[in-house]
Amino acid sequence: MTVRRTLPHRDRRLIGAWCFVDHYGPDDVARSGGMDVAPHPHTGLQTVSWLFSGEIEHRDSLGVHALVRPGELNLMSAGHGICHSEVSTPATTVLHGVQLWVALPEEHRHSARDFHHHVPRPVPLDGGEARVFLGTLAGDTSPVPTFTPLLGAELTLRPHATVTLTVDPAFEHGLLVDRGTILLADTPLHAGDLGHLSPGPTTLTLTNPTPTEARAILLGGTPFDEQLVMWWNFIGRSHEDIAEARAAWQAASPRFGAVEGYPGDRLPAPELPGTPLKPRGRVR
Repeated sequence: MTVRRTLPHRDRRLIGAWCFVDHYGPDDVARSGGMDVAPHPHTGLQTVSWLFSGEIEHRDSLGVHALVRPGELNLMSAGHGICHSEVSTPATTVLHGVQLWVALPEEHRHSARDFHHHVPRPVPLDGGEARVFLGTLAGDTSPVPTFTPLLGAELTLRPHATVTLTVDPAFEHGLLVDRGTILLADTPLHAGDLGHLSPGPTTLTLTNPTPTEARAILLGGTPFDEQLVMWWNFIGRSHEDIAEARAAWQAASPRFGAVEGYPGDRLPAPELPGTPLKPRGRVR
């Protein structure tokens, strides 16, 4: 399956507290076999799953057994430690979506495991539509709590439409184009591109210059100024944080719990690199 990792990037590691953006598909499951990710651990982050097509079965060590469907948010908080599995369902023919991570701030990164599901309503725009899965946009607010100010929304723009959105000037924003072409601050972004805007503007103007519908994911948040170490599925603040989490996972520590119902073994952690992992800020 083709996966485009648009964040972290060599020039930018975060947009707000958004620290990881994987954009995958559309994937023909009949050819690729779909998604089958065995139980694996997380620390210090939240996973945000959002689909455009297909269906994924989620199981975690909190005891949650849920389906990820198009237009529905599944948010899992790892806190001090959680593990989960992700498997596309037999009904899935085309798998297409984004997998996002949110870094937890220092004061909350050892919090308890948690899970939220939310189905945002479609919000009509003058020239398109929005589905706000985190934060507030276009008069709609997601009820899902976050540990830092965040925005996450799916946007569709009709052919040749221009949409102007009121946004928080304290936020930086990222626009990931999934389909078509969208002009952001007069810069054309094509499918797979992630555009970034620094804090300051009170509005964002998006234009679809083409005769076909365009679709994008809008992300935002206040700048996250803590330094992070991201390695494999862990987020910490030091090499020692990561080494400790890896050792706990390899030892099947209660820190991560266990996934019930997955027909297979857990994913083993890779070996740590030979040199210490170094914390990095939002801009390299």
